[in-house]
Amino acid sequence: MGTDFDIAIVGAGFAGSLLAMIARRLGRRVILVERDRHPRFAIGESSTPIANLLLEELAREHDLPRLLPLTKWGPWQREYPSIACGLKRGFTFYSHLPGAGWRSDPGRANELLVAASPRDEIADTHWYRPDFDAFLASEAVRCGAEYLDDTALGPPEPGSGGVAFSGTRGGKGMRFTAGFVIDASGPRGYLHRALGIREASCGECEATRAVFSHFTGVKRWDSIHPSGGIPPYPADDAALHHVTPGGWMWVLRFNNGITSAGFTTRNAVEPGVAADDEWRAWLADFPAVAEQFEGASATREFTRLPRMAFRGEIASGPWWAQLPMAAGFVDPLLSTGFPLTLLGIGRLAKLIRDGLPTAGVDEYGRRTLGDLSHANTLVEALYRVMPDFGTFRQLTMAYFAAAIYSETARRLGRPGLAPGFLMRDHPTFGPRSLEIFRRAGHVDGETLRDEIRRLVDPINLGGLCIDSKRNWYDCNAGDLYAAAGKIGSNPDELRGMLARCGFA
Repeated sequence: MGTDFDIAIVGAGFAGSLLAMIARRLGRRVILVERDRHPRFAIGESSTPIANLLLEELAREHDLPRLLPLTKWGPWQREYPSIACGLKRGFTFYSHLPGAGWRSDPGRANELLVAASPRDEIADTHWYRPDFDAFLASEAVRCGAEYLDDTALGPPEPGSGGVAFSGTRGGKGMRFTAGFVIDASGPRGYLHRALGIREASCGECEATRAVFSHFTGVKRWDSIHPSGGIPPYPADDAALHHVTPGGWMWVLRFNNGITSAGFTTRNAVEPGVAADDEWRAWLADFPAVAEQFEGASATREFTRLPRMAFRGEIASGPWWAQLPMAAGFVDPLLSTGFPLTLLGIGRLAKLIRDGLPTAGVDEYGRRTLGDLSHANTLVEALYRVMPDFGTFRQLTMAYFAAAIYSETARRLGRPGLAPGFLMRDHPTFGPRSLEIFRRAGHVDGETLRDEIRRLVDPINLGGLCIDSKRNWYDCNAGDLYAAAGKIGSNPDELRGMLARCGFA
């Protein structure tokens, strides 16, 4: 006896809905189950060049042309102006000390700007998840997925005839069966609870927690602290990070007047202190940041996550798999969540096409946990060196160099040159970068900075680590052409690549 559906996907956020579309394009019968209703709030909002490239690749490979405008700011504004998003031209970092104001340093020692695009038209975006997720869920339905929202599922019941599910929708009982289950419900979500999956250690990041909300009336940083010169992009049109000795704040602006902001810290909260009171106390410690939020209003209640980092001990089984965003959660510093999830979607798509072989599903689970662990080790290292912003800046170069190299390799049609997330499977960069991440904070800053320069040099396509740039890195084609040999290319081939991508 057959099942009602080939695949059941639990969780209709952007990832679950995207995978539902892909599975339908591969000819599978799909049911997509969501416990809430769209639109609804979700954390995780900032895309990156490699994330948008992965989304573009998935859309092209699986004949999803309606998703292509969502991979760049310009086309998004023309095709879907009603779906809110934010303009992301790069990554902006400012260093702050408790109780101190902020003033631009002539050598820009207390800032870092890394451009991701040369102009708005092809820029990345922040995804306003209430709009974005609702759109993708509707697209999954448009592709033929069965969609159940407002649905509470009981534990899965695997058997010889597939996996049975019982639950309620709108107060009424329901039941269905599926051949395979994919969990897209987020950290500590449906299968984590239903299967009693044990949690793995996330090391020092286990002590990190966050408080966040959405706001209106947040001032632009460059309006109160203008740059001493012409920056590579407007500092607020980015993922803006305020970095402190013990944590950091994100500030992400959307084009609907809303700003997402939150801070992370390892300081313990006193019992009984409300999240909004903790927010105000944190701002009081950093007066320049408080100035940016002067007069701002929260549009929703504050959320406090007492423990951000999470990773399960397993991520797949004989009849199930978790997307990376359900298998674990990495502190959002450097926006690793979207590329991790999109890589996972791509891998699962290939397995669905091949009939979900057991060996492949097992390998998928191992790779998912390996990627999460690698990203967590990098973030853990960045937290250790936060008190020394110069070393923090230098350590981010390992991330940016690997991301730029990976993106370029994919755009050249040679992704094998940069295997694994942040090149963790590269025979030299992978193990060496992991060793440096683990040493960070345990050796003196000068030694570590020298090691990072040597690590980055063989893959440095973006002119990073150049002192004369004084911590402002633009999108300079000249830097890429000069480094063409590092990726086995030449300036003419790279000019053609940039033209195809809209950079030229």
